[in-house]
Parts: sequence; structure tokens; C-alpha cells
Amino acid sequence: MDSPIQRYLTHIHEEIARIKDGEPASYIPALADVDPNNYGICLATVDGYVYEVGDTREEFTIQSISKPFTYGLALSDRGMAAVDEKIDVEPSGDAYNEISLAEGSGRPSNAMINAGALAATSLVKSAGPYSRSRRILNMFSDFAGRDLAVSERVYKSELAHGHRNKALAYLLRSFNIIETDPDPVVEDYFRQCSVLVNCRDLSIMAATLANSGTNPLTGEDLLEIGEVERVLSVMTTCGMYDDAGAWMSSVGMPAKSGVAGGILAVLPGQVGLAVYSPPLDAHGTSVRGIETCQRLSDDMELHFVRAGRTGKSAIRAGYDITDSPSGIRRTDEAADVLREHGHRAMVIELNGDLLFAGSESVVRELSALSDDVEHVILDLRRVDEVAAVALRMLADVREQLTAAARQLVLIDGEGTLAASFMEVDGEVPTLTTRSAAVEWSENQLIARYGGDLELPDAVRPSDSPALSSLSEDDAAALEQRMVPKTYDDGDVIRRVGQRFGGVFFIVSGKITTSVPGPNGTRVKLSTLSAGMTFGELALGSENRQETTVKAVGPVELMVLSADEILALEEDDARLALELWKALTRDAYIRVDQYLRETAVRIRD
Repeated sequence: MDSPIQRYLTHIHEEIARIKDGEPASYIPALADVDPNNYGICLATVDGYVYEVGDTREEFTIQSISKPFTYGLALSDRGMAAVDEKIDVEPSGDAYNEISLAEGSGRPSNAMINAGALAATSLVKSAGPYSRSRRILNMFSDFAGRDLAVSERVYKSELAHGHRNKALAYLLRSFNIIETDPDPVVEDYFRQCSVLVNCRDLSIMAATLANSGTNPLTGEDLLEIGEVERVLSVMTTCGMYDDAGAWMSSVGMPAKSGVAGGILAVLPGQVGLAVYSPPLDAHGTSVRGIETCQRLSDDMELHFVRAGRTGKSAIRAGYDITDSPSGIRRTDEAADVLREHGHRAMVIELNGDLLFAGSESVVRELSALSDDVEHVILDLRRVDEVAAVALRMLADVREQLTAAARQLVLIDGEGTLAASFMEVDGEVPTLTTRSAAVEWSENQLIARYGGDLELPDAVRPSDSPALSSLSEDDAAALEQRMVPKTYDDGDVIRRVGQRFGGVFFIVSGKITTSVPGPNGTRVKLSTLSAGMTFGELALGSENRQETTVKAVGPVELMVLSADEILALEEDDARLALELWKALTRDAYIRVDQYLRETAVRIRD
């Protein structure tokens, strides 16, 4: 099944690729001969999954997108106080290449403009055999999760034409912001700007910042959380230069652009976004990149105000119904069908908020389900908030499931999501408990794969599985000794602590069994339907009933009472022995099922 996120990215890529505004950067000759039609989008989650479309493996130079990472390395090397003495954290309101130095001290306004970036480069230390330039390259490679290289052609072009940056470096040296010969600093700065990356690299670098400085692919911790906070804060206020205010209003993510056409944006705790398209606007930012980020922010609710809570997988657990059956006792034939085909129904338990990141983890899981899965049961009882983007993505999944003759089922006690589906996508089967939803799927599978096997509405005791080992005459003789009982919905049939009252055969309807739980709550054990029995397990509990039995809807029973069983033992010892053998066989099956169900019910 296609991912709705991948389909969405493909759709907007096709639309935005038609935009032909802007021109590639020309003030650096090596950047001017790029194909203006190049366009790629990558969205990387904090667990390292990457959605990509377009020219995502086309290499280009990182340019000013290098600035946050070099700034982070300087913070790591020198500490925040030492870096703050040299570089301020205030928006300049000016273009990226303006002087923007504080009067008197010469301190650059921030590390995102060129003057501040040169100062940050100067603060990176050499270490052992590694020069400053090599350490910067190594750090970029660690963030990208692969070895990166410098474009010598772009580096030489920058070095030959970067007169303004050289002038800024010498001005910084005059204020002692750069404390050594500025020429090596300029060379290292041009080298860091000339590092070759692709769109996928940038998305992983962004996801690493979103993941508190830990690369989601390698698991390597690259920056401390305080350093990440500082980097993202400065990116928020200064990363898009004199367009930062408009950017935060319309997109709402810390970001950094580069004149080679790249844009990197970070939604902390959730995703990293990268776009590559060379034609630039008057601010030196990719035209298609801005449009892409705005569309994604609006459509996927990525603005920090909407997606403010930390994202994590919303999936609590996933299992097929053979691992967690409903608790309905089935005939042997029906049980065989479920053993063979139960893997076709999957339960996905969700928790937390279904904002973008949580929804992404859910639709990714659903998109990757085996084609054998016919029923997808989403347990929403632990979900707190459902964003509009989650509803749209799940509606897309529902549409694809329906087209493939597969069924989405909801466990939704409050019915919120079910009601929303009614508005946009039509009715979805919705149950209030996991057992009920699993029972629904079990019945569907039995009906589909059971051949002529039918789920009976009424079963006489002589036809019940509990007496299946008896001859027809013996089963009929036992039924003659039973008395009929009827109950209405909610009636208590047996209570905990009552003495053994006989064996109860369900002719029609359903009953539930439950036991006392912690803090006065009740723990549901099982649901029994036509053809099943209860009451006999009390014989193994000092003749005391250990469960409460309630009717679910109208219930018709036939009861072989305790007194009648005693009379049977006196009148027909052989038949009494056959009865106990049959009940013992059935009880072993029941106890095994109870043990499995009790373990599962702890989750509910």
C-alpha cells in the first residue's frame, strides 16, 4: 500500500516544479552553471525514515546551510560563554552579507550572517592530527551519516571572488573578534561552504538537530542538548536573514537556506525537512524551496504552534489476533479457521497525540503491512489529540484499504475519530473494546474462510462442543435432565462466591465473565456465545463461583443443576462418568484459553 505521505510529496513536487521564477546564484561563477530544473524534497523522521521525491541525490554545495553546524561545533569546543563574547544572538534585520557589527565591540549580530559565521569558524579548534577544516568536514559527515567531500572547483571560485567575505574577516580581526591571521579563517570558511551534499543528506542533518543532536541513522551523539537549543534558537530568529519574520509566520520552523538552492528546516522532536532547487529570490533563498516549506507546514500542520509537543511513535503495540483472541469460545472447526487465518487481522494499539509525527509513524506502519492482512484494527482508546492532518492521512489509508477490499476497524470509546470519518470518508466499523473488535474480525474471517461453516444463532445442549465426545443418545439423555432459563440484557446470572450451581449451556445469546480487579474495578475475562458452557469450573475452586456472569442482550440457557447431577450419579453411573470425562476435556481447553486471555486483558 502506498504511503499517503509519499503520495502527497509526489503531488506537491509535480505542482511546484511548474514554478519557473528566480535565477541560480551568479556572483560565484561555479554556482551559475547548474540546471535550474533540479528539484528535490526529503522529509526525515527522528527515527531515521526518509521520504523523498525528485532530484534528492543530486549533489550541490552546502553554502550558508553550513553555518548552524559550524556554530554548534564552536559552542562544543569553546563553551557558550566564550562564543557569546565573540558572537551575539540578535537578529540583524539585514541581508546575509551586511556588516552588522556592534558599535564599539565589533561583535557580529549572530552566527547566521556571514560576519558571525566567519567568527564561528575561527572559534573551531584543531585537534591532534585534524585541522580546523578537517574537523568541520568530519562533523558535517557525522551529521549526514556518510563521508562528505569538498568541491575544489567551487572552493577555488569562492576564494577568487569572495572579496566581501575577506574584507569582513579583516574587519573582525581589527576588533579582535578573529584573534589570528584572518586569511586561513576565510579559506576554511570557503571550504565549509563548498562541502558537497544532497537533499537526503540535509534532511538527515536536520533530523539530527530535531533529534536533540543524535543522528537517527547512526545513533551517534553529536551535540549536547544545550548546544542544540542554542543553534535552533538562532536559526529561528536569524536563519532566514532579513526574511526571518515572514518565514516564522508562514512556515514556523527553525531553518537555514543556502545560495546553491538548498533549504533545511527543523521541527524539534519530529522531523527534518530539506528542499533543493537552485533558482533564488531576492533574499537569496530557493523559490521552490520556500513554496514547498509553506505548503508542507500548512498541509501537514508543521508550524511549531500546531506541532508544539514532542513527537514520538504513536504505536504502543502491534499484533495479529492469533496472539490475542477475543475470548469467544469457538467450535473446533471455527477455531481451526482462526488458527489458519487469524494473521489476516492486525491490532495496532495507539497512544499519545496524533499530530504529524505520531500520524506519520502510524501510516508508515499501515503502509508496510503484508498484503495478507485484511482487517486493520486501530485501538484509539489511549489517543489524546487527533490533528486534522492525522484525519486526512488516515482517511487516505482507509481509501486505499477499501480499494484493496481490506477493512479498517476502530476501537474508539468516545467515538471522536469515528464521527470525523463519517464527515469525510463514510462509516467505519467502531467498537468500544478490543475484545468486541477482535470478535468482529474473527466472525468475518470465519464467514470468509470457513466454507459452509456457519456461526449458529442457537445451539441445543446435545449439539454443544462440551458434549461432542458423547454419543447422540447420551447427549440427548442429558438434555432431558436440563431445565430452561431466560435472562435479559445486564442480568447477573452467577455471582462470585456462589456455590456450584450446575452446568449452564448457552442456547442463544451471549454472556460475559469477569473477576474483581484492583481498586474495585472489574477485569473482563471472556465472552461466551451459543453452544458454549459455564459454571463447571467452580468445581475446581472449592465449589465456589470465581467469576461474575452477566447476560449481554437476551440469553436463553439450559441448566443441568447440581442436584440433577447428583441424581444422575445415583441413577446412571456410566452416563455420569461420560459427562465428567467430556466436561474435563472441555475444561482443559477452557483453562488454557483463560490463561492466554487473562494475560492479554492486562493490556485492556
